[in-house]
Amino acid sequence: MLFLNITEVCKVRQIERPYSFLVKVGISPHTASDIVKGYSRSIRMDHIEKICEALHCEPSDLFAYKPDNTNKLAKNHPLNKLIQKTNDVNLQQLLKTIPLEKLKEFAESVKNSKEE
Repeated sequence: MLFLNITEVCKVRQIERPYSFLVKVGISPHTASDIVKGYSRSIRMDHIEKICEALHCEPSDLFAYKPDNTNKLAKNHPLNKLIQKTNDVNLQQLLKTIPLEKLKEFAESVKNSKEE
């Protein structure tokens, strides 16, 4: 089943209130509530565009795929790329414990990738 992965993307971007964020970017309160709760069965293209602009992401970042038992996909099927992988890394805590020299290298790498 394909679903919107807004809460996970907001979590990565350190947005604590996905509902408030969605309303702030121009999504109606009712629609924002449905999206956050996972009730939304469809989403408008202009909403995807607004969310992507605000989160600085691609539309594919907003979607995840959860296979069901009734419909098995081939291992090389493109939807398998959207299967959510658990990411329990606390980036802030990790950055606090990295040696200073490694942190500088990391910062330079991030700066270089941002310029590309």
